[in-house]
Amino acid sequence: MRSLPTVEDTHAFGRTLAGRLRAGDLLVLTGPLGAGKTALVQGIGAGLGVAGEVTSPTFVIARVHRADPDRGGRVPLVHADAYRLGDATDPRAEIDDLDLDASMDEAVTVVEWGEGLVEQLGDAHLRIRIDRRDDDTRLVELEPVGGDWADRLAGWS
Repeated sequence: MRSLPTVEDTHAFGRTLAGRLRAGDLLVLTGPLGAGKTALVQGIGAGLGVAGEVTSPTFVIARVHRADPDRGGRVPLVHADAYRLGDATDPRAEIDDLDLDASMDEAVTVVEWGEGLVEQLGDAHLRIRIDRRDDDTRLVELEPVGGDWADRLAGWS
């Protein structure tokens, strides 16, 4: 478990994590409202060198950020937020409607609030749990699920 005292530390953690990511990766973020999930994804986007500002996709459900060669971009980022889908009669069908699997092979896909909904999109994924203490320190835990995640994170996480 990592302790990240500031939002800037959360961004830096995301940028460093991005160096271990590649096309086809699925990251599933969990944590309460305001824990820092979007801040982490902003860091990942910066580390991947994507175009445009990474903002919460809560109201659009998903955003695609293309790799920007001028920023050293090497792989696109698909950033989705399943928070609003929790009230749907069949949230998995809603996830299917987003067609996230269409871009899985070419992009890094990060889904906030996706636990229990998106794991079937890939053979492996990285579960990231974020909590925020009263002093605004974030606690981040990485849980590799299948694939070579454990090897990629060895000695770092």
